[in-house]
Amino acid sequence: MGRVIAVANQKGGVGKTTTAVNLAASLAAAEKRVLLVDIDPQGNASSGLGHVRDQTSGPSVYDLLLGQATLDETVRKTELPHLELVPADGDLAGAEIELVPVADRERQLRGPVRAAAERYDFVLIDTPPSLGLLTLNALCAADAVLVPLQCEYYALEGLSALQRTIQLVGEALNPGLEIEGIVLCMVDSRQNLTEQVAGEVRTHFGPKVFATTIPRNVRLSEAPSFGKPILLYDIASKGAKSYLDLARELLARSGQDRRLAAAVSR
Repeated sequence: MGRVIAVANQKGGVGKTTTAVNLAASLAAAEKRVLLVDIDPQGNASSGLGHVRDQTSGPSVYDLLLGQATLDETVRKTELPHLELVPADGDLAGAEIELVPVADRERQLRGPVRAAAERYDFVLIDTPPSLGLLTLNALCAADAVLVPLQCEYYALEGLSALQRTIQLVGEALNPGLEIEGIVLCMVDSRQNLTEQVAGEVRTHFGPKVFATTIPRNVRLSEAPSFGKPILLYDIASKGAKSYLDLARELLARSGQDRRLAAAVSR
C-alpha cells in the first residue's frame, strides 16, 4: 500500500504547488511509482507537468470528484516514466458548489485515491490555497499532510489554523491523519527574519520539520512556464538539488532512499 500525502497550506504563494510537482518528480527519479492529483482549480500542478488546464482533453479530477469518470480514465502520462497525473480543468472551479448537496461530499476523493494507493508508491495531492471543500476532500483521502511554509510571520499564523484543521479532520472524518512534515520554502539565508522564523518552527515542531530547505531560485521559478519539473528543466540548479534532497529525506524515513542516491549519481 502506497502513502497518500496531501500538500496543503491555506496561504497562497508559499511554494505549495512547486513542492507538489517537484517532490513528485524527485520521487519518480527514484523509480517510485508516483501519482500527482491536482485538485486546485488554478491547475498549476497540471501545467507544471505539461498539461495546460484549459487545453486538457478527456476526463479530469472534476469528473472523478463528481463520480462521472474512473481513476483510470483520468490518469495522464508525463515526461517522467514513473510519474502520472490526474489533471485539473476549468470545470473544477464550480465543483465546491456542485458537491454541496452530495451525500458524504467531503469523502468523494477518498475511494479513488485509496484505490490508487494500492498501485502507486506515493500519491501526492496538490490542494487549493484555502480550507474549503476541495481541500477537505484531500485531507479525508490522505494518510498525512505535507506543509510547505514560507519563512515569514504571517505564514506562522496560517500554520496554526491548518494544524487545528488537520486535528479536527483527524478526530471527525479521517482517524490517523497526521502531519508528514513541514518544508521551509523560498528560504533566503541572508535575511535575519528567515533564520528567526525557521528557528521558531523547528523549536515548536521539532523532527516534523524537514532538515532540507528549498531556496529562492530563479531556475525553479522559470521551470513551470516550460511545463517541466525542475529535474527536466535544470537538474544542476540549486532548486533541483534541494528537491532531490527532500525526496531522499522523505524516503529515508521509510528506508527507501537507495534508488534515489543511485539516480542522482548517474
